[in-house]
Amino acid sequence: MKIIATNKKATFDFFILEKLEAGIALQGSEVKAIRAGKVNLKDSFVKIVNGEAFLFQAHIATLATTNLHYKPDEKRPRKLLLHRKEIDKLFGKSQVAGMSIVALKLYFNARNKAKLEIALAQGKNLHDKRESLKEKIQKREIAQTLKEMQKFR
Repeated sequence: MKIIATNKKATFDFFILEKLEAGIALQGSEVKAIRAGKVNLKDSFVKIVNGEAFLFQAHIATLATTNLHYKPDEKRPRKLLLHRKEIDKLFGKSQVAGMSIVALKLYFNARNKAKLEIALAQGKNLHDKRESLKEKIQKREIAQTLKEMQKFR
């Protein structure tokens, strides 16, 4: 599994409750752009529209080698390929107050298909974000002290 892009902001802003893998319907040179790593998932989210899941605000840049007359919109909504039961389950759970569906990772699986890891998430409050920052700093300090202790051995 080769991870192309991750959404670090999603894990900071949300509590991740349930993860799911989805395929993406792409056009033309978008696959080559993904392979080149020209993807940004920072503000991307998933919405269920008319019984179909769509990825919004994901930026896939066009390559310089792309034909000038055929350049898909870089921030266009992209259809996600999910089973009906999965879509219904996500739609039902996302209707609860404070729940949303966010994109976490974009990667190529073992069969070389572009996949998106999406998650059902609940928004964090400001004090929760402060706690996660404190935990991150503490983990970094512990790792540094362990590294320093190994130097002296």
